[in-house]
Amino acid sequence: MTGRTPIRLTVNEAEYDVTVEPRRVLADVLRDDCGLTGTKLGCEHGVCGSCTVLVDGEGVRSCLMFAVQCAGRDIRTVEGLAADGRLHAFQEAISAEHGLQCGFCTAGFVMLVVGALEEEPAIAEDPERLDGLLSSNLCRCTGYEGIRRAVLRAYGKKGAGENGA
Repeated sequence: MTGRTPIRLTVNEAEYDVTVEPRRVLADVLRDDCGLTGTKLGCEHGVCGSCTVLVDGEGVRSCLMFAVQCAGRDIRTVEGLAADGRLHAFQEAISAEHGLQCGFCTAGFVMLVVGALEEEPAIAEDPERLDGLLSSNLCRCTGYEGIRRAVLRAYGKKGAGENGA
């Protein structure tokens, strides 16, 4: 077992003891070692955002972060958003507003939006900042309008359900 490091990851408030090569990225460890497959790997270069998770409340590209960097930190994945058998408000809104089609990018968008708006809810009220936030992840299916409307619906802002919101 040379070259492998035992670490404890706290993911969605659960503890995972894993032994990893220091070069393994968080996305791979979440999927392969923790069985949390909601985190998707798209480009594996940090561009698409499909692998976005929250580490200590901040959205990060888990394809660029080594798992060993996350020992002792709080990790949240899309699997950890539901509570008491109910989806997170943004998960419900993205479905209601047809903000997903193929679904590949959805978990990354959900984690990006939840993390950003938990830290700074005013982003939902500023169309330029919201567009800037959403443009940091890539979606090839939806055209972003449904995702934008979902943000407005979930965070109680005017314009939810309206075209051009």
